[in-house]
Formats: sequence, structure tokens, C-alpha cells
Amino acid sequence: MRVIVIGGGAAGLMAAVMAAGEGAAVTVLEQNDGFGKKLLATGNGKCNLTNVKQDPQEYHSSQEEFPWRVICAFPLPETLKFFTGLGIYTKNRSGGLYPYSEQASAVRDVLYMEARHRKVKLKTRERVTGIRKERELFYVSTETYTYQAERVILAAGGCASSVTGSGNDGFSLAQSLGHRIVTPLPALVGLKGVGSWFAKWAGVRFEAAVALLENDCQIAYQRGEVQFTDYGISGIPVFSISRFAARALERGSRVLAVLDFMPDFSVEQLAAFLESRLESCSYKTLEESLIGLLPKKLIPILCTEIRYTMELAQKIKNYPIIIRETGPFSQAQVCSGGVSTEEIRPETMESTLVPGLYFAGEVVDVDGNCGGYNLQWAWSSAAVAGRACAKEII
Repeated sequence: MRVIVIGGGAAGLMAAVMAAGEGAAVTVLEQNDGFGKKLLATGNGKCNLTNVKQDPQEYHSSQEEFPWRVICAFPLPETLKFFTGLGIYTKNRSGGLYPYSEQASAVRDVLYMEARHRKVKLKTRERVTGIRKERELFYVSTETYTYQAERVILAAGGCASSVTGSGNDGFSLAQSLGHRIVTPLPALVGLKGVGSWFAKWAGVRFEAAVALLENDCQIAYQRGEVQFTDYGISGIPVFSISRFAARALERGSRVLAVLDFMPDFSVEQLAAFLESRLESCSYKTLEESLIGLLPKKLIPILCTEIRYTMELAQKIKNYPIIIRETGPFSQAQVCSGGVSTEEIRPETMESTLVPGLYFAGEVVDVDGNCGGYNLQWAWSSAAVAGRACAKEII
């Protein structure tokens, strides 16, 4: 019996390996001239393939419980066992697991080699233009040929990243078969603010907390190294809240990012601390007293129109930025949105609308935080789809 996997990225290769391991005859159709191109770019080319800290809150979807049910079906221990069996030895960097070689190409290569070993047909430059189902058979058309199979796994990715081949094809194919698409929006991306001072703090990196407010109600909070840019803010904590900002902006809400430059202090504690610094060096101005405490580029911005330590403490603890938009898809690491999980069975990743059609990876309305969670989603969803797909065939 035959399985066609549409997409030869992380999820597509994993799904192919798993389906072939269950005895299916698998063909992978990849539109690029090579496999795993987005995978090669992950983790700055080092491939943060998963994370030792697994928690439901690291994964997001319109159906909150859906991602975790899939992750639990192919969890971290199974993921590590799988990749160790392929020859990947990992190193732990603050919870993120990387191949010991720190080369994303190693992960792509072992998946590719395992697929070949399991007799998977790997075809490049095959862009799928349509899928139709007649009785129990799928007809998958490309620009040059029409393939036939009893099962199809759609793992075509999303529109995030500047890598060639990223786009809406997976969504369009799913939609053509009757599936609802949750509006794709950029995620794990910087936030663009309203203001004229951003060029003054561009290049600064500083530990801070970021609270995201939608119509004055907090909807997300992260802490870490914020990168200050000429358009607003970036960095891992900003990336982690960006999907919530994108959704709030889509709803037409007023979105604020409120920075706390000294989250270990209360406002009162910080005011007293700043007052003591002034008293110990009475010859310094309020602005000069911040040297050694905050980056120099931030000091004049925070001290503008400030006369008293309490005012300064409040500004340091609550610095608001009106968010006008997220960065574009070309700068986003992942896509928020995709095929509605309401139309997918989490136990198998099979469509509830089209029997025999399965989904894996970024094409589904699931996205994770920074730190290897999006690849863990790719591995788990693809493993579940590949195994279930083949087992139903045999």
C-alpha cells in the first residue's frame, strides 16, 4: 500500500521514516531542489532539536489542549531514543538540546539516510498543485505528474521564514479538501513599535521583563534578554509573546508591550535604591547616577522629562511601547495558525473530514515557544501521523 508525503522538511522526513518503518511504500514530494532547507536554518544553523523542559504551556493552538495530546503520544524520551538510534548525540545548552556537532545538517542528513535505508522514494522539484480523492484513492498532482496513493500526509510547512519554498501551498491544499484555515500570522518575530526614539537604543541587549497588554489587560509575560532595535524590540522573550501580539492586532485591539528594566525590584525598592545612589555621590545628576546600572543608550531615553527618583523608578519598571505590527513572515521563525485542529484527530493526526488524509508540522494550527519546541512539535506530529497512517493500511 502507498503513502505520499507532501513536503520534505523536518516533519515530512520524520513522517516518511515512520510510515516506511511500519511497512508502507512511501514517496516524498519536495518542491525545493533539496530536503530540509528550513531545518538547516534552525538554531542559527545549530538545530535546537528539542528541549528537556516539556510543558503544555510551551505549545499554542486555538484548541489549547490539542498540541500536548500529540506531544504525549511521541514525547521527549521517544524523540531522544529515535535520534540517538540514528547517530545523533546531543548536548544540553540551558535546556535546549543540540546535536553535539552543533550542525543542523547532521539532523537533516541522518533523517535523509534513514529514509533511503527504508526505501522511501525521495523526489525533489515536485511542487504539488492539487489533491483529489476518488473512492479510496488519492490523486496527487504536481507540475509534471499525477501520483496515486491510499494515504496522504500533508507536511508542507507554513509561510514563515525567507527560505525558498516557504508559502501558503499547504494551506491551499488543505482548504481545497474542505478544511478551515486559522489565519496564518507571523510568530517568533520582533515587534514594531510607535515612536521616534528607537534608533537611539538600537543595538542594546539587556535583561528585562516584557508584559504584553491587550486593551490594558495582560495576555502574556516573558523575561530574558531583550534586543532593542531601530523598529522596536526583539529577542527571545519578545519572540515568545509575538504570537499573542499578532492575534491581538488581528482582532483590532490596542496592544502595548510594557518593559520592566529591573524586574527584581518593586517600584518602592527601586526608588529607595536610586535615592541611595544619589546620596552616596551627591555630585552626580540623576542621569549620571544610572551609569553602571543601565546601558548608556537607555539612560537618556529613560530620564527624559524626569525630575524625581520615584518618577524614574516608575518609568524603569513600566516603560510602555505601543505595538503597531509584528515583523513580516520573512523574518518570523514559525507561523501561528494553519489547518484547524478541530478537524484533526490528535490520536492519529488524521483529518475528520477526509479519511486517509493526515497532517504534520507547521501546516497545522500549532506553534511553540523558542527553545526547540517547534521542532518537537514537528517530530511528534509527524511520528504520530506516520505510524497511524501506515498501521491503518496494513
